[in-house]
Amino acid sequence: MGLVIAAAVVVIVRLPGSPPDHGGAFSVTDPLATVEDFAAALRPDAAYRPPEPDESRALVDAVTRLGRQGSAASTAAAEPGPPGFRTATGVDPSTGRPFAILASVPNDERGWGLYLVDLSTAPSISVQVPHPRADLHTESVGVALFRRLPGAVLMVAGTHRRVANGAGDVAHRKDSMFHALAEEQSRRGMPQIQLHGFDDTSLPDADVIVSAGAGRHGKEHTEIVDRLEASGLQVCAAWRARCGQLEGRRNRQGITAAKEDATFVHVEISRTVRDGADRWGRLVAALAETDFRSRE
Repeated sequence: MGLVIAAAVVVIVRLPGSPPDHGGAFSVTDPLATVEDFAAALRPDAAYRPPEPDESRALVDAVTRLGRQGSAASTAAAEPGPPGFRTATGVDPSTGRPFAILASVPNDERGWGLYLVDLSTAPSISVQVPHPRADLHTESVGVALFRRLPGAVLMVAGTHRRVANGAGDVAHRKDSMFHALAEEQSRRGMPQIQLHGFDDTSLPDADVIVSAGAGRHGKEHTEIVDRLEASGLQVCAAWRARCGQLEGRRNRQGITAAKEDATFVHVEISRTVRDGADRWGRLVAALAETDFRSRE
């Protein structure tokens, strides 16, 4: 899966605890802290406007450039990001791998997301967090999974899902930078894992719900479920049982992936699992150890 899609730069806006801004670049010492601070700052009453097509294209192009530059980007001065973004590069203290980050400013009307790219190898898989803060701890799960997958691109939406009467809910909208990048990933055949959270009462007998969204399930979906069940988690697999309204069949990124016959894994995580790193750690391990290299 030597796909060249990447995220190039990161805009990180004045998050709590962020280092000072110096000419559009900033220093990130721990991607997990940066992502968690970014998510914690998001407000449901913030201003927001969807990007114009040329603005979305600028982000996709920036990410693609980073993917082509790879580790060379981590030794160069961070170049300016697209409008609305700042950039940073560094080495992840947890993995020792170089990364680049591109992030918008929380609660600015251009709340277009945070994109974290592993520069150690060609981009090969996308980890998506469409509802940061609203789906509590999914951003932390996303970083943990990113760290287990060399060549990953982590995408975190830049708004709370309730912003502007739902206009910022990227899982159900096509007019977002998040969707524009996911669409490009689907065209290139990049597997996508999208993380969500549900309340325990919505499906009391399940810890995790796994589906292919609007597409067909494949061996990778079955392998994920087998690994989760072997770890002791209770799983509802949408192709073999009814999982309520939590199957992601109307998810916009999933619909696009299905059209391109790209792998899309929609993962709903119960609040109980999300509240315990030991429990969601089993989920991360199952996803990270799954073979996404080919489809049946």
